[in-house]
Amino acid sequence: MNRASPMYRTVSRLATRLAPRTLRGRLSLVALTGAALLITVLTVAFNAVARQHLQRQADDELRTRAAAVATTVDTSGPVPRVHEGSHDDLLDSNVWIYAGSRPAEAPPHTDPGSAVGRAARSLGVGGTRSCTSLGGARPVRLCAFPLPGRAGGATIVTALDLAPYRSSADSLLYGSLALDAVMLACTYTLTRLAVGHALRPVRAMTDQATQWDTVAADDRFGASSLPAELAVLGASLDALLDRIRALLRHERQLTAELSHELRTPLSRVIAELDWYGSRPRTPADTRATHTAIAQAAASMRTICDTLLLDARDGFPTAPGTAVALPALRHAAAQLDAPGHLTLTVTAQEPGLAVGVSAALLERIVSPLLANSLRYARSRVSVHARPGPDGVCVDVTDDGTGVPPPFVGQLFVPGRRADPGGPHGGAGLGLPLARRLARSVGGEVRYDEQHTPGARFTVCLPPA
Repeated sequence: MNRASPMYRTVSRLATRLAPRTLRGRLSLVALTGAALLITVLTVAFNAVARQHLQRQADDELRTRAAAVATTVDTSGPVPRVHEGSHDDLLDSNVWIYAGSRPAEAPPHTDPGSAVGRAARSLGVGGTRSCTSLGGARPVRLCAFPLPGRAGGATIVTALDLAPYRSSADSLLYGSLALDAVMLACTYTLTRLAVGHALRPVRAMTDQATQWDTVAADDRFGASSLPAELAVLGASLDALLDRIRALLRHERQLTAELSHELRTPLSRVIAELDWYGSRPRTPADTRATHTAIAQAAASMRTICDTLLLDARDGFPTAPGTAVALPALRHAAAQLDAPGHLTLTVTAQEPGLAVGVSAALLERIVSPLLANSLRYARSRVSVHARPGPDGVCVDVTDDGTGVPPPFVGQLFVPGRRADPGGPHGGAGLGLPLARRLARSVGGEVRYDEQHTPGARFTVCLPPA
């Protein structure tokens, strides 16, 4: 077994190396192999039937000769007698007549000691109807035909040269082999052409995919003009591209949201460092700077944890509870309100609790509060109150409000009412607030009836 293993591995590697590398070549090879097996079976069966047919023809010829000779043999007397007649030429052409074990007639030019003579004697003495074949350079077929009579009758043995029959059989064999070769060549050629034509849509799909710039493009294979099997493949590939596109879009959205949310604490860190290096600091100033940087770093870590946890498929934001008023005040403290604005944070009940964590509540309210601080004229208010199905937080300002034509796109990522206006922003805060609220069963709505300014309401589950 161990000695055979290297040979097996060598043959396996050789077969792998010689195997066609293209699907077209492999399918053509499979078709050629199947056709070769079928043609081989048919050729063997055809030649076997042909040889049997030729042998039956030879036996019929021998039987005809024996019947003709039998008309010249008289077995009615005690000793069989051969009469001279019109068939004397047959008696001189490989025909023996035996009366018991004694030869009554024999071909004049046949040696009794030769293979043919011995075979004829064996058949004639046997006295039964039987045949035998002799091989060699010139094969011979001999058959014995007994004739009944008063004194045991006689036996006629006829012989026939099989060389013409064997030549015909060999010609049929060579002709069938030549025809097989032509059929196999045609089968291989037609299979390659047919497979190449069938794979043309696959080649077109490959070229089409190669020309696409990115998987995030809107290009798709489609299935209307493809065969049924390739239509299923195209639909599967289109679905895969849609999933990849959704993942890329989700990744870009998460990156943009992280950048959007981390901008404020990062700006605070940069400002503290600039202020710290602008002039000598007292120990108290140093401690204050360290405290501000630590708070900003903790805020960034909370932002990353909240957004990454929400981004995990199948893992919604972790539930929790928080007292609304301290969390809202902390969110307001993280934002730098302009000096001309009055920012108030209140709650209808000081102990009003909401059914989400304080970090998540801050992440939901912070974009709304930042948006109000950006567009307010003189005041911004944040008020928590009990709602119909939980707790609602109203973020209200006295700014210009949202233009009516833009209300339908207010929560679409990347959309801004005034893209060229003086206020910064990427159009991600409001969509992020709504997405985070919905991840815990809440909602963010815009009150179109409120004037002047804008009012956003966050509704969250109760504690």
